Amino acid sequence: MSDTFDPQMPVQERAAHLLVTPGALVQLSLPDAREVVRYMQPCRIDADTTIFRAGDATDVDYMMLVIDGDVTVESHASPTSEGMVVTVLGPGSLIGEMGLIDGSPRSATCIAATNVAAGRLSREALARLMQEQPGVAARLLLAISKRLSDHLREANRKLMTFTQVSRALQQELDAAHAINRRLLEPKGRSGH
Repeated sequence: MSDTFDPQMPVQERAAHLLVTPGALVQLSLPDAREVVRYMQPCRIDADTTIFRAGDATDVDYMMLVIDGDVTVESHASPTSEGMVVTVLGPGSLIGEMGLIDGSPRSATCIAATNVAAGRLSREALARLMQEQPGVAARLLLAISKRLSDHLREANRKLMTFTQVSRALQQELDAAHAINRRLLEPKGRSGH
């Protein structure tokens, strides 16, 4: 599939094509994506608008497919700290899929970096999809699960790397501390 789209392509068809990209749910078939898009609500978000904030526990039961524009994803060390941009997501990206699944507080802050056009899939719409098209809903949930699993595996890989770096740094600090201790020992105790 090409990354460029015919400007005359209807927005729902473009959304379906974006939904099956690697940034979204590559395991979903195009016919299934067309069905899912029918359950999405189109929305426009102005640039510099916070779509959702890390820790927010209200209105968490939806995910969005970015159709046009860019969204920054920020991580916060604490609720009062300044956010650090982790990534910028463009067309074909999903945001908020964990909230769709579990309804828990948001794990990151997402801000519209530009004007954004998106499709919003609520848990209520997902429930209708499950009732009306259970096969499509099952494949959608399996694709979302695969995506979340991939993110978890990547986070685990990064954590393992961080742990290895942390151990190496601790060993260097321990060695430097031992050298400093020997240098600071009184000469009478060292046997010289």
